[in-house]
Parts: sequence; C-alpha cells; structure tokens
Amino acid sequence: MNDISMDDETDAENDELTKNRDRGRYSNPYRLQISPTILEARAALTDLRKLLHPPRKDGTGYKQPTFDPILKGRLESMEKFLWKYADVNADGTSHAKNSAGGQWTQAADETARFLHGKDWLSRNLRTWSKAYINDRTNLPMHAYGIHNTSCINDEVLATDIKLHLQSIRKYVRAHDIVDYLKRPEVRGCHGLKKTVSLATAQWWMLKLDYRWREEKKGQYVDGHERDDVVTYHQNVFLPLWKSFAYRLRNWREDDMMFHDESTFYAHDRCDVRWVHLTEGAIPKLKGEGASLMVANFISADYGWLQSEDVKESACILFRAAKGWDGYFTTENILAHATLAMDILDKHFPQDDHILVFDNATTHTWGPTVIVKDACGNVMHDPGGKPIKEKICMANSQIADGTYQSFYFPEGHEKAGWFKGMAQILSEQGFNNSAGLRAECPGFKCPAEKIPHCCCRRLLYNQPDFVNVKSHLEILCEGCGFRLLLLSKFHCKLNFIEMCWGYAKRIYRQYDLSSKENDLECNVIAALNSIPLATMRKFAIRARHFIDAYDKGLDGSQAAWAMKKYRGHRVLPDSIMCDFDTAPTSLL
Repeated sequence: MNDISMDDETDAENDELTKNRDRGRYSNPYRLQISPTILEARAALTDLRKLLHPPRKDGTGYKQPTFDPILKGRLESMEKFLWKYADVNADGTSHAKNSAGGQWTQAADETARFLHGKDWLSRNLRTWSKAYINDRTNLPMHAYGIHNTSCINDEVLATDIKLHLQSIRKYVRAHDIVDYLKRPEVRGCHGLKKTVSLATAQWWMLKLDYRWREEKKGQYVDGHERDDVVTYHQNVFLPLWKSFAYRLRNWREDDMMFHDESTFYAHDRCDVRWVHLTEGAIPKLKGEGASLMVANFISADYGWLQSEDVKESACILFRAAKGWDGYFTTENILAHATLAMDILDKHFPQDDHILVFDNATTHTWGPTVIVKDACGNVMHDPGGKPIKEKICMANSQIADGTYQSFYFPEGHEKAGWFKGMAQILSEQGFNNSAGLRAECPGFKCPAEKIPHCCCRRLLYNQPDFVNVKSHLEILCEGCGFRLLLLSKFHCKLNFIEMCWGYAKRIYRQYDLSSKENDLECNVIAALNSIPLATMRKFAIRARHFIDAYDKGLDGSQAAWAMKKYRGHRVLPDSIMCDFDTAPTSLL
C-alpha cells in the first residue's frame, strides 16, 4: 500500500519522462505504475476543476469551457480518476467507501470500468494525469482531424503533379498519378515511401480541379479559315453589313429578316434532371421519333414574322421525309421567300426590308423543274422518281464582251453536248487548259498553285461564274427586296439559331408523346414562348460576333472575346492587344 511519501521520482526522472512523452504516452510503461503523491493529485484536481468550470468575471457561477468534445471528455475522465485516487483518510489510507483510494493503478482500472472502458482507457488515464500533474499546460490533446492531412495539400507536390498532367495534354487519367509516383526520384523528392492507390489518385484529381464529365462544346470552327469563306466574309458580307449599319439601332436589327430551318423530334427530351430515390426505371422509346421541320423568318423588331392579328404567319411546318413532304429544296425556299415578302408588303409596307439567308446550297441554286402532264400531275419514270426537266446553263461573257455557249452548236457532230471545262477555258484564252487535271482531289487545291492548278478552280474564279446571281437573289430583287447571304460556317451570325436552342429547351420540358398532332402543338407552343426581349439579346450577341470579325479576329478568338466582353455593346478597339496577355489555353 502506497502512502503519502511513496513517490521517489527525482527531478531528473521527471525531465526524462517529459522528453520521452509522445502524444501523451511514456516510452517506459513501467513508470506508469509510479504514483504521484496525494497532495500532488489533489492540487492537480483543483486546477482541473477550474479548467472545466471557469468562473465568471462577476464571481457568480461559471461558464462553459471552449474545449472540443473529445478533449473535454478526456479532462472529465481525468477528474473522476484523480478524485478516486485522492479520496483517502487523513493518514493516506483508503477507507471503506473507496477501496481504491491511494491506489494509483486500481483507481485507474475502476474509473475505466465505470466509464465502460478497458485497459486502454486505464493506461491512458494514468498517462494523461501524470503528464498534467507534471505540467499544467500538457493537456491530453488528440490527433483527430490533424493526423489525416492529405499529401496533396502540399503545394509543391500538387504543382509537380499538375505539371506532369499538363505534359500528357488532353486525355489524362487518375492512373497517370499512380504511375508518376512509382518513380523513385519523384518519391525521394517529396519524401514519399510508396505510390498511392487508384482510389486516392481519383480523389486527388478532384482536389486538382479535374472533373469526370463530358467535354464542354464550343462553337464549330471547321471551314472558318477556308480561302473562299474568308474571301466572301471579308470582301462581300462585312462590307454589305457595314453599308446597312446606319439603319441598325443599338438593341435590334431594324428591318432585317433572318431566315433558317430547324428540326424537332418527338422523342427529344432532357435526360439529366433531379431524380428521386423512389423513382424506378421508365421504359424508353426507341429512336428519335417523328420529326417536324420548321422554317421561319425572325427580326429583332417584330419577332417571328406574322401579321398583327396572327392570322398570317411565315412559319412553315414541313415533314421532311421521302414518304411525306419530300425534302426542303430550292423551290421550297423560293416559295417561302415569296410568302414572307407578301406578308411584309401587306402588313409592314413602311419599312425597307432586307432578307438574310444562310449561305447554303439550297439558297444559291436554281429551282428544280419537274415535268408535269396536261392535268398538272407530276410525271414519274419507271423507277417511281419524278421526271426532271434538264435546264441548260446560260451563256457566259468573255473578257472581250462576246458571249460563249457551253454547248456545241447546231450542225456540230456533238450538237447539244456540254463542251467540257478544258474546251471552255481554251475558248476563253487559256491555251494550257488541256494539260490541267479536271479537279484537285476533294477540290482541296494547293495554295501555291491556285488558280492554275485544275480546270474547276480556274473556272471557279472567273468573273462570270463568281458574279452570277442565284434564283433567290433574282426573286428578291424583282420584288424590291435586298438579299444578304451570311458567310459559310458562321451560323452564330444568325441569331435565329439561338432562338431554336431556346425553343428546344422549352420543348423538352413537355410531356413525351409520339403523336404527330402533339408534336406539332408542342413545337408551336415552344416557338411562341420565346420573349421578344430575349430575341433582342440574341440579336445583340450575333452583332458582337460580326464586330469581332470586323476587327480582324478569327473564329476561336471571337469566341474568347465574346466571353471576356459579354457585358459590352461592342468590343474595344484594343481587343488585339488583349491577346498578348491572355492565357494561351483560352485562345
């Protein structure tokens, strides 16, 4: 039995115990059995109770301590243990109500059992209490939330891994981190003993701001820099647009009617949404379902082209398929343009309108003439296809002013036959045309040989071919309307494309139905749901792109500038200087 004078620890031993303390434990377990004196335990108990119940400044009551729950629980356990150990008679012996009084190990064991603990808690109670008795600032701290700090929080390691992933370029994997940390020189540089698991590498990818998802899609740039597209864009479209700029307001394109077509599908619905856990799998219809093509005109001034009483509209619904309404050909384009011009002349005669079309082949070709019988019925060949009438090309005009026919004249052994490109070029004075190939592969001519690389390219660049007017242009000018063709591959210049996207987003929210009547009703409702103010915002965005091209930007640069200056009416004149400081990855 220990008495008050049983503690024979020296100051040197206390110093050694303090030096060997590791997270509240001693290196020598035997010294845990050496008990402190009862006086030391009682003094520590008094200080511990003040720590757990700090008094208020006014002296009334006490306030709650600011310890975290784990530390507070450990201190309360130490309080119970020290009270049980120091509860002895005046001579230091235990009494009947507390047989563990003055018994260091027994008091710790009974306190641990009272707290539903075992040997681990008994040993730690002695460790924590001994450390606190020797040093009042040595509290039983814990490592929760500290010892599990990830290595990826090291900025040096994180930067090194980022540089490695950037060197792999676009398609990086979490496994690339695992392989990178397998290198001995990398582990030695960062003090790592081994590489990480694939699950850890996947978590590190999230910490490095990588996300596993579909790649974001920007604007399409294929064909933007093609020579013929750039030539038309810079020499035809932009000068014409500038000539109309004086009549455009800051928030709308006055009197400019933009045309386009788009197709809606019956089964087109948004698949990404918030799904409740109780929802089960729903049978999904195969395919895209029935389709409905919509062709319409729009302006930032009027919205969709229609009369004020909405009884007349330029909206055309077209079921594009071989067994339905056929396909939207040049003849349909001419009929639609005629309908739009009739509505404009009837309901908006006070304005000088400009019709804007995409530079598609159906907008620049001539109409197909189908042969009909005396009753007006379409005639078909034995294969069931409509019989089409062959239309000869008009004569061209040579540089000296004379006209040239593309077909052999009457009396020639090949009368009515097409002369061929080499013969036509030879008659125009290109004597070496017989030695040229008919066409370069894919019509992708070498830049250094243009235009004398092939017969087609040579004819393609002749003034009488370049300046020939399409049937759409002839029709519009004959009715007193001007026509403007947008540049090829530049659909974002036509703000009706953004309106299609807005309408399809609304359309996907409607109930799914395979019925054609529901498809038509939903399409019309979606188109009518677009506010006029939204149309005008889309029109301003399209004009921003035109302004960007006018300042000399290409497709990718224009897309970057639109994001940077999205709140501006026009791009600043210093836009080209901004590319010197912009990150290369954004261009």
